[in-house]
Amino acid sequence: MPLATATAPPIEAHHLLVFLLQVGVLLTLAIALGRLAARFGLPPVVGELTAGILVGPTLFGRVAPDAAHWLFPADPSQAHLLDAVGQVGVLLLVGLTGIEMDLGLVRRRGVTALRISLAGLVIPFVAGVGLGYVLPDLLGGGRAGADTDVFALFLGVAMCVSALPVIAKTLMDMNLLHRNIGQLTLTAGTVDDAFGWVMLSVVSAMAAGSSAGHDAVLAVSRLLLVLVVAVLIGRPLARLVLRTAGDSPERTIAVAAAMILLAGAATQALKLEAVFGAFLCGLLIAGTGRFARTRTASLRTVVLGCLAPIFFATAGLRIDLGALRHPKIALAGVLILVVAIVGKFAGAYLGARLSRLNRWEALALGAGMNARGVIEVIVATVGLRLGVLDSATYTIIVLVAVVTSVMAPPLLRMAMDRVEHTAEEQLRLENRTTEPATE
Repeated sequence: MPLATATAPPIEAHHLLVFLLQVGVLLTLAIALGRLAARFGLPPVVGELTAGILVGPTLFGRVAPDAAHWLFPADPSQAHLLDAVGQVGVLLLVGLTGIEMDLGLVRRRGVTALRISLAGLVIPFVAGVGLGYVLPDLLGGGRAGADTDVFALFLGVAMCVSALPVIAKTLMDMNLLHRNIGQLTLTAGTVDDAFGWVMLSVVSAMAAGSSAGHDAVLAVSRLLLVLVVAVLIGRPLARLVLRTAGDSPERTIAVAAAMILLAGAATQALKLEAVFGAFLCGLLIAGTGRFARTRTASLRTVVLGCLAPIFFATAGLRIDLGALRHPKIALAGVLILVVAIVGKFAGAYLGARLSRLNRWEALALGAGMNARGVIEVIVATVGLRLGVLDSATYTIIVLVAVVTSVMAPPLLRMAMDRVEHTAEEQLRLENRTTEPATE
């Protein structure tokens, strides 16, 4: 068939108009509410999610249903345009998270951070899995018809992840990044992030098939293959590709973005989650040296300033707080929130105490790692797309992300006020303030 006749027709004028209005409205509201949230000491993601909630079924859909239906029609082809922009944004955001990982810090504080992270992963994961077997009966099928084992594993993943971008931003805003606890929280959060993407890929692969055991074996096999390829040839290949950009920051940004998106496509083709490939690619770029981070600073500006807010506002569109008026769903929401908070706090606290940290240091670690933020929203979005979650459970898990992100700053401040400064921390602060700016 000739190419000209096989090509799909251009987007219709009306669909283009609606798409442009959707992006413009969501981005404007997300920026405004994100700045408002930051002014009150909250993570901007809280305001960006709120933007979607306001124009979604919770408020706009009830106050002006006809206008809401016109701006956000149920037509899948129209909705997929907005989703596509959000998916590009989240893949680049996750890739940038990997690029900004301090791998040297992971190596230096690895043993202590690993102990803290493992306890902070295992306890909430087990609690989440247990809750996942109870919730379907409580919700009356509120898991969108997914296999019970897959739903339980997915909830376990959602309960144990932390949000490294939110943790890092919170520590920076509170001037705690130079503190030992700040460094440990960041390192343990790195381990949590890596585990979260791995487990999300495994559970996603299981959700796409019919045999949980068979799918788990296939998923782990593919995962190991990806990791082996990344370890053996990933970093040299990333360094070689980045060299093609020469000294041009513009070409470096383009090459890095293309690498992240192609890595996401590769893991998606292997029936692993695209976000895992993007995150792993970011780690490989980070391993090529500091220059990669400085030259991708402009990409970070575009992603954080434009694409990521669109993604989070789009995620907020799917939240229907009206579902919480049903007693069973409200009870399920309380149970999930309690398990998420208590499980993460208990795990991080236990790991810190086993590492001979005092109780205030342990509480600070628990407060920092309890922030779910960005990662939880991405996990919930994946669950909704795969059919593991329905609208009600999706709403609950995103609310967990918001509540835990809001809780983190005041709890961190309270605990860190009782932790003494050390000479090492003062030296680290002096070195940071005397370093020439590179970004």
